[in-house]
Amino acid sequence: MKKALIASTALVLTAGVAAADVTISGYGRTGVIYTEDQAGNESQIISRLRMNIDAATSSDQGVDFGARFRIQWDQNSDDAGKLNAGKLWVTSQGLTVEIGNVDTAFDSAALLYGSELGSYDRDLVRRGSFFAYDADEYANGDGRTDDYVGIAVKYTIADVNLIASYVDPDQSGLTDDDEEFGLAASYTWNDRLELSAAAVMDGEGVAENDIYFVGARYAVMPNARVGLNYLDADNDSAEDAGKTFTLYGDYTLADGLTNIEAYVANNDLAGNDTDNAFGIGVNYDLGGARLGASIHRGYDERVTADMGVRFDF
Repeated sequence: MKKALIASTALVLTAGVAAADVTISGYGRTGVIYTEDQAGNESQIISRLRMNIDAATSSDQGVDFGARFRIQWDQNSDDAGKLNAGKLWVTSQGLTVEIGNVDTAFDSAALLYGSELGSYDRDLVRRGSFFAYDADEYANGDGRTDDYVGIAVKYTIADVNLIASYVDPDQSGLTDDDEEFGLAASYTWNDRLELSAAAVMDGEGVAENDIYFVGARYAVMPNARVGLNYLDADNDSAEDAGKTFTLYGDYTLADGLTNIEAYVANNDLAGNDTDNAFGIGVNYDLGGARLGASIHRGYDERVTADMGVRFDF
């Protein structure tokens, strides 16, 4: 009787595994980051290991259901190695709805991070404050509480992507945090022209913290692209980040492995030591991994640089 029970339990578990699709993906990176005039050591080894745990299944009606957890270790982080808040999603015929720790519309806007450089994907462009998918636990000091909830709706048709999101930092109603609303849209034409626009109201739950973004990038040659972004985070909130224009581009050498990238950004926030920030970087494709390096000068006229390696799995 005991053997029969064990066998039947194993059969059920095996059937469950076969019906679902569980995957682990992510990346690792490590290297050195230098920051001019930083307290303590100006150069430090900085590493990250990210593992996404995704589970998905499909109903008999062709509707897909899924969920994600993330485990992330960041050098010098108190939250290193902890399981983050999860999200659930359902998708059908190009429409996806996410619940929980969602990818918000503004943070998901195409081209918003197009000027990032090197293996660390860094730049010094000001974008303001807004909610995004959180790699850590809730109640970690960025406006989220244990009762934080997000809803995101995504729809794709042809070459157009639309995203809308709503975030309540505390759905229990015990705090005075404002709700965040976001919208984003992007379009790609002939794999050469990319257009993107986004807006977020009361970003990160802060009243009147409204931010607007438009961006465009064009492939002037098969191996060269140039882009221009405009971000208006000039508002009456404590999170005012001014208005920023960013010109950026990248060029892949004839070897097909070396990519050179650069940006220059102009920000009008009062108190800047300079209104211009810029950076230049390079990546070398190792096939499954890449070496990268970049150097930047920020609005405080300080220099930062990095060099490292990243691999995805």
